[in-house]
Amino acid sequence: MSNFYNQTRAASSLMRRLKRSVINPTAVSRARCFTTTEGHRPTLVHKRSLDILHDPWFNKGTAFSMTERDRLDLRGLLPPNVMSSEQQIERFMVDLKRLEVQARDGPSDPNALAKWRILNRLHDRNETMYYKVLIANIEEYAPIVYTPTVGLVCQNYSGLFRRPRGMYFSAEDRGEMMSMVYNWPADQVDMIVVTDGSRILGLGDLGVQGIGIAIGKLDLYVAAAGINPQRVLPVMIDVGTNNEKLLKNPLYLGLQQHRLDGDEYIAVIDEFMEAVFTRWPNVIVQFEDFQSKWAFKLLQRYRNAHRMFNDDVQGTAGVAIAGLLGAVRAQGRPMIDFPKQKIVVAGAGSAGIGVVNAARKTMARMLGNTEHAFDSAKSQFWVVDANGLITDERENIDPDALPFARNTNEAGRQGLREGSSLVEVVRQVRPDVLLGLSGVGGLFSKEVLEALKGSTSAKPAIFAMSNPTKNAECTPEEAFSIVGDNIIFASGSPFRDVDLGNGQIGHSNQGNNMYLFPGIGLGTLLSGSRIISDGMLQAAAERLAAYITEDEVLKGMIFPPISKIRDITKEVAAAVVKEAVEEDLAEGYRDIDARELQKICQNEEEVLEYVENSMWSPEYPTLVYKRGIDG
Repeated sequence: MSNFYNQTRAASSLMRRLKRSVINPTAVSRARCFTTTEGHRPTLVHKRSLDILHDPWFNKGTAFSMTERDRLDLRGLLPPNVMSSEQQIERFMVDLKRLEVQARDGPSDPNALAKWRILNRLHDRNETMYYKVLIANIEEYAPIVYTPTVGLVCQNYSGLFRRPRGMYFSAEDRGEMMSMVYNWPADQVDMIVVTDGSRILGLGDLGVQGIGIAIGKLDLYVAAAGINPQRVLPVMIDVGTNNEKLLKNPLYLGLQQHRLDGDEYIAVIDEFMEAVFTRWPNVIVQFEDFQSKWAFKLLQRYRNAHRMFNDDVQGTAGVAIAGLLGAVRAQGRPMIDFPKQKIVVAGAGSAGIGVVNAARKTMARMLGNTEHAFDSAKSQFWVVDANGLITDERENIDPDALPFARNTNEAGRQGLREGSSLVEVVRQVRPDVLLGLSGVGGLFSKEVLEALKGSTSAKPAIFAMSNPTKNAECTPEEAFSIVGDNIIFASGSPFRDVDLGNGQIGHSNQGNNMYLFPGIGLGTLLSGSRIISDGMLQAAAERLAAYITEDEVLKGMIFPPISKIRDITKEVAAAVVKEAVEEDLAEGYRDIDARELQKICQNEEEVLEYVENSMWSPEYPTLVYKRGIDG
C-alpha cells in the first residue's frame, strides 16, 4: 500500500475523530482531503473457485496471491507462478502483436477489427487488466474501442456477438421496464449511455447493433474519466429498424419490424427514463446516436428534469466551440474576436445545428449576452444542407434550422440564393471557417477547397468533423495540398500529421468528443448537479480551449494529444464542478455536501485534487470471501 494512501487514510481518520470532538473544524481545515477508497479497500465477494475466475469484474488470473488463492478456493486452479499486473500486460501485449494478423477472418476483416476482437476477449475475462491496457495505450486503442473502428464493429455486431454486455429494452417490453431494470446486478449505476441505433455515426440505421457505440463510449468514460466500470451501463432501446438489409437478415439479433414512430416511440423512451431514474435516482444518462428528428426533441423533453445530455448535439458542439476558439487564437487574433468569424456550415442535422446554436450563444456571451447580441450573432453563419444554402424561401424547413435561414434579399446582395451550392457559398462569403458536419465523405471537393483560398482570413480553418473516417468531408492531405500550408485543420476521426517539407508539419487536429464527454459526466457526478446546464457545457468547452499553450496554438495545434486525456478530463470536470456550484445546481457527492463543495471550489488546487482522487484507477483490489444470504 502506498505512502500516499497511508497518509490520506490517516488524515481521513483524523478528520472523523475531530468531527466527533468539540474542536472547531476550522482549526483542522488543512487536514481536509478527498480520497476515494475504490480500488484500495478490500472487496467483499460472494463467490469462490471457478465462479471468481469466470467473473471479469473480479478475475485477476495469474495475479491472485497465494493467500487469496487459499481464501477463494483457487489453489490448484491456476498455474503456481504468481505474476504481477505488469508481467500480465507484457505477456498480453506480446500475444496481441502476434495475434493481430492471426485473428483476421480474411481480406475483408481489417487489422483494426482484429485488434478489437483481441481487446474484447480481454474485456470479457479481466476488466481491470483491460482498462489498464487501454489507459496505458490510449492513443493507439481509443480509435479501436471508439471511432472509427466502433463503426465497423456496429455494422458487424450480430456476427461478432459472443456474450451479453449491457441491457436491451425493446418495443415488446412495454409495461415491463420498471421491473426489468432490477435484472441488472449493480445496485449503484453512475453512468448510462443509451442509443436507439437509428443513426450510428454516419452509417445510418443499424438497429440493435448500435449497442456497440454505447459500450465503446463507456469504455472511454472508464479510461478517461475514471468512472468505476462496475457502475456503468450500456443500453440499447430497440424499437425496430428501417434498414431493409437487417430486416431480411436471418442472423440479425434485433426486432425485425419497422421502427416505431410518433407517440408510440415517445412512450417507449418515457418508460425507459422513468424506470432507470426510479431505480438509480442519481444516474447520468447520455443519449447517443439518435436520429436528428428525435435528438433535439428528446433533449428538450428531459434535460430540465433529469441528469442527461445528448453527446451528438451538446458534446460535438462543445468540442467544436473549443476548436473554433482555438482557431481564432491560431489565426493570431484575440479570442474576443470570435464573434467576427464568418462560418460556413455544411450539414443541418442534429450535430450541425447543435454546433451552430452553441457557437451563437458563445458569440452572444462575448458581445454582452443581450437579446440584441444573440439576434445579431446568427448573421455570422451560412448553413448549407443537401439542398444547398438554407434561406427563408425554403419550404418545410426544419424548425431547428429556421433561426439560421438567411434572408433572401440579403443573400441576393451577396450573389447567393436559396439552394446555392456549397462551392458558391464559399466563393461568395470568403469564410474564416469551413465547418463540416454533413456525414458526407469527400464533400469538401477540390472545387470547394480551391474556393476557400479566397478566404479573407490569412489562415482559414477547415473542420472536417464527420465520423467515421470514410465520412470525413476531406483529408488533411487534400486540405494542405489544395488550400496551402497556412491553414488550420481539424477532423472528427484521427488522421496523421502532414509533412509539408522543409521541416514543417501540417497538424491534423482530432476534434474528438472524448475530449469533453468524460469530463462533463465526471463533473456532473462529482458536483451532484440536478441537471446539466448550458453554462456547465460552456465551462467545459472553454477549459478545453484554454488547455493548449500559446506556442502550440500558433503552430496550428488546437486540440491536445489524446495521450493526456486523463489530465484533460480532470481539468474539464473541475470546470464543470465549479460552474455547477456557481449556478447553485450542485448538491454534493457522497460525503461531500453542497456547502463543503463550495469551500473546495474556492481553491483551484483543491477542486482539481477532489476530482483526481475521485477517479477510479485499474488496480487489483484485495478480495475477501463473504458467505451470501443463500449459502
